Amino acid sequence: MRLGCALLFTEEIMPEFNLLTTALLIGGVVFVVLNTVAYLILAERKVAAWMQDRIGPNRVGPWGLLQPIVDGGKMFLKEDVIPAHVDKIFFLLAPMVAFGTAMLAIAVVPVGSTVAPPLPVMSVKATGITSPDTPLDRYDAGQKTYREGMTFAIAPGLDIGILYVFAIGSLAVYGVILAGWSANNKYALLGSLRSSAQIISYEIPLGMSILGVVMMAGSLNPEQIVAQQLNGDSWNVGYMPLAFLLFLTSVFAECNRLPFDLPESEQELVGGYHTEYSSLKLGMLLLAEYAHMITTSLLMAVLFFGGWHFPGITSANDASLYGTTGEALIRTGVLAAKMFCFIALFLLVRWTIPRFRFDQLMSLAWKVMIPLSLMNLICVLIVLQFGLPKWTMTIASVILFFAVGLWGAIGGGNVSAPKRAVVKLPRGLPAGAV
Repeated sequence: MRLGCALLFTEEIMPEFNLLTTALLIGGVVFVVLNTVAYLILAERKVAAWMQDRIGPNRVGPWGLLQPIVDGGKMFLKEDVIPAHVDKIFFLLAPMVAFGTAMLAIAVVPVGSTVAPPLPVMSVKATGITSPDTPLDRYDAGQKTYREGMTFAIAPGLDIGILYVFAIGSLAVYGVILAGWSANNKYALLGSLRSSAQIISYEIPLGMSILGVVMMAGSLNPEQIVAQQLNGDSWNVGYMPLAFLLFLTSVFAECNRLPFDLPESEQELVGGYHTEYSSLKLGMLLLAEYAHMITTSLLMAVLFFGGWHFPGITSANDASLYGTTGEALIRTGVLAAKMFCFIALFLLVRWTIPRFRFDQLMSLAWKVMIPLSLMNLICVLIVLQFGLPKWTMTIASVILFFAVGLWGAIGGGNVSAPKRAVVKLPRGLPAGAV
């Protein structure tokens, strides 16, 4: 028997907007981010002291825990100096752009417990058959569950959430460029030029590394990506370790962290793009850098490490085990713990790996990371297209990683045996004479 079909488009019902709840959530997230940044600076100083066998800040309050409060007060009380040679409009605008983009990017990133919205469907209703379980009915039931649940995000349910984060994050380079150009200072200008080349270059592998994650989840919604890992056999890092490594490396470059802090390398450029800044304007530029660290750490936890999920601690049945309040607290705690683990990695790497030369920085992006991310994407496409087991992506990632490492070791040369032959000048001839 041939069945007639009628296409029914679902009406997408987003969570109801509540001005008071949204305002409280925005205020809470901003308060937590600002205070976390203040104590991240203290943590960075403590980690630096520990790795350099020093004591570190310990004078203000017990164990130096009140040092961030003093530093914040000092930022407010310092004289606000605007040099006479700067372009004042853009000089004042740059810190606002950097700070604004850093805070806007976190709007769609989950900061705690999430409930995944149902995926949009095109319902097919069979003519002459009555069934209470049509795709449209399942979609409506999923929307009801989503509206009744609690998602810890300022803008939940955004289907282009990951794209929004990358789009807003890419605007941060304008703050750096404006700061360096408007300062009318050669050191600051060189820092801003380095930053523009660096951030634009590393945005390519940053975006390409997560395409496999997006295809696995079938959505750009962060909540849906967390749900996909919860329903699967493993977190995404288990299936795509190479994609995570590429994303992590790109994040270091996007946040201007060592070994990729070329835009503000103090040994070469005094302070880089913020050389001429002081007082609150300098504080806003530094705050933007640490806010990016928080946002990208949350993104790594959400995209590759299951978000709030942790085997044996959290699951889909947390509400029945811990209650609604306990569920929210435990899931938020798990996600925060993952975030702080990545931030600790940021702090440790700063004093572990020396700074790259600029040519090495560019070569790593264009000659290594972009081809690797493309090959990783091809592997994911093949696995999904032919329905191969997901663990084949893990094997492919390991093979790609070691193959590229072996190729670099064999063909790249080293300091004592460079790839290109070095022509030794005869004694007494100046450089360039031959």
